[in-house]
Amino acid sequence: MIAKIKELMYQPPFIRNIGIVAHIDHGKTTLSDNLLAGAGMISAELAGDQLYLDFDVQERERGITIDAANVSMVHKYKDDEYLINLIDTPGHVDFGGDVTRAMRAVDGAVVVVCAVEGIMPQTETVLRQALKEKVRPVLFINKVDRLINELKLSADELQERFIKIIANGNKLIKSMAPEEFRKDWLAKVDDGSVAFGSAYHNWAINVPIMQKTGITFKDIYEHCREEKQKELAEKVPIHNVLLGMVVEHLPSPEIAQKYRVPHIWSGDIESEEGQGMINTDPDAPLAAMVTDVSIDKHAGEIATGRVYGGTIEKGTEIYFVGSMGKARTQQVGVYMGPERINTDKVPAGNIVAITGARNALAGETLTNYGRKIDAFEGLEHISEPVVTVAVEAKSTKDLPKLIEVLRQVGKEDPTVKVEINEETGEHLISGMGELHLEIIAYRIDEKGVEIETSEPIVVYRETIAGKAGPVEGKSPNKHNRFYIVIEPLERSVYDAIQEGTIKEGRVKGKELVAKFIEHGLEKQEARRVWDVYHRCLFLNMTRGIQYLDEIKELLMDGFESAMYDGPIAREKVTGIKIKLMDAKIHEDAVHRGPAQVLPAIRRAIYGSMMMANPTILEPIQKVFINVPQDYMGASTREMQNRRGQIGNMTQEGDMVTVESKVPVAEMFGFAGDIRSAAEGRCLWSTENAGFEKLPTELQKKIIREIRERKGLSSEPYGPDHYIG
Repeated sequence: MIAKIKELMYQPPFIRNIGIVAHIDHGKTTLSDNLLAGAGMISAELAGDQLYLDFDVQERERGITIDAANVSMVHKYKDDEYLINLIDTPGHVDFGGDVTRAMRAVDGAVVVVCAVEGIMPQTETVLRQALKEKVRPVLFINKVDRLINELKLSADELQERFIKIIANGNKLIKSMAPEEFRKDWLAKVDDGSVAFGSAYHNWAINVPIMQKTGITFKDIYEHCREEKQKELAEKVPIHNVLLGMVVEHLPSPEIAQKYRVPHIWSGDIESEEGQGMINTDPDAPLAAMVTDVSIDKHAGEIATGRVYGGTIEKGTEIYFVGSMGKARTQQVGVYMGPERINTDKVPAGNIVAITGARNALAGETLTNYGRKIDAFEGLEHISEPVVTVAVEAKSTKDLPKLIEVLRQVGKEDPTVKVEINEETGEHLISGMGELHLEIIAYRIDEKGVEIETSEPIVVYRETIAGKAGPVEGKSPNKHNRFYIVIEPLERSVYDAIQEGTIKEGRVKGKELVAKFIEHGLEKQEARRVWDVYHRCLFLNMTRGIQYLDEIKELLMDGFESAMYDGPIAREKVTGIKIKLMDAKIHEDAVHRGPAQVLPAIRRAIYGSMMMANPTILEPIQKVFINVPQDYMGASTREMQNRRGQIGNMTQEGDMVTVESKVPVAEMFGFAGDIRSAAEGRCLWSTENAGFEKLPTELQKKIIREIRERKGLSSEPYGPDHYIG
């Protein structure tokens, strides 16, 4: 098999890079197991129980996938053999970052949907992540046997249920797919881009296979009712049907890179490396992107990435475009689940494991040493960390090791934010939720450092609800003065930045003007945006001011540092627009250095924020509960006791789905409470829903709590403190 993999790596038309994505517990890892068994990599008896790709201890204990796992296998379809590089991704909302990163490495995705639960919130999220990266989806409706044996649906009801799931899936694809593929990428029953089956019982079927084998829906129904699913698995084994669907409908790198490369790489497509990627050319200059970094006890840092152009070779020097570093590859190879198979080279169109790419981070662009190429577009994670814990080493002798381990954790999971404070010895880790932080704490322990963690702290954001200005900010030497006006950022512009339509960063030339206007910024302002940072804008509305260009970078540095660390409670600032209206600048460069300009602009921003109705925002989660009707009252009460707002209720049979929005601060301990409220008879899931204004009556209390926790005075300073 290894010899076959090495041979197929050089034949892009016979390669498929795919991800398996779904809502939590819809059966991804069980499905992956059966695909591996079909490829002869694990025993067929154990498939579905072995959960080969959940090789982390925590994944086994908790019964969920935490890390995206990679595996390469060979599948024979019709008369040809294909190399399938598969990534099994997590379904839990706390590990959504892994899905985002995996989607950059693959060209197609198998979206698994549980036939009983249908399309769930996280299904929608992972579909959005796939389509944003121009990754083509196909649909697998899993757990069909449960509809027949547990819910006792008739054959007609079964078909109705399928039609509903496919229609809901297609509705999402229609609304989120890239325009040119909206029609082609819809899941269709008749062409076989939808399959039905049971990953646990190892069988699957789609229309082309029905036509080929003569098996009908009725036969399937009867096999399930009569407990003859083993027979079914022999007639239509899941790996044949699913991998056949993958080969038939999901694109090879040769096809996909033609439309994906211009989407994820902003360089010149006509250049040598651009053409190399478009044509999946192994002899072109190396262009690869790191999508994941893991630490192996024996081999050190292992970078996973996708080779888009050229070939990565063992023992050669590679260059990191973003960090401008270099490294020598010790080994390159492909994944076989927990193991790696070393091959001396990995050419374009493949997913690679690189040993020795020290200090590479997810999102890094790799090329041959001595070359210069444009970087790939950054990876945009859909949600941001909302819960923080403080971490301390139990014994002081472990402090240096703790810092080292925290840096490793930050590398392995870019969605974790690690803040190391060498002075106080307090280190903060921010993650997506309680579970995410529990897993990180466990991993630090596992790396040999015993730690104590504080109670989880919720991350807030600062903003304004009014306008203020012009406000004057003076430099310490009184020789420079800046006049700014501050107002809330238009919601449409804010949303466009959040969705990644408008990129964050300092604006070069006129590149974003059209996008700003399209999203509702007036023409005059759109042309004058200098900087987009933390969903805030900094605009220069002045004209003809001498020396302004020379201190432009300093003004943006001051703006960014003020947005990182707001005046209300030292939390990050979001959703405001700052306009520089006028400036008086000293003609002597000595008197307008960083020590003068930075405090002046920060004070002007802080002072004006404190005059513009300063407000705290709190993180919100959408919570979906699926519960029998008898327990609906107890469940909704549980939500309302946590300041939850009930949004929508839908009923199917005697099960009710309750959708609500709840502040993250009120969600601690929710798992135990909702179980007891519904006596264990409920399924629930959450999804991050951004930040919303904290109720007015809680503003003062929460601000005081945050400030006291951070060792600040209990009340924020008024505007006079900054601009008096």
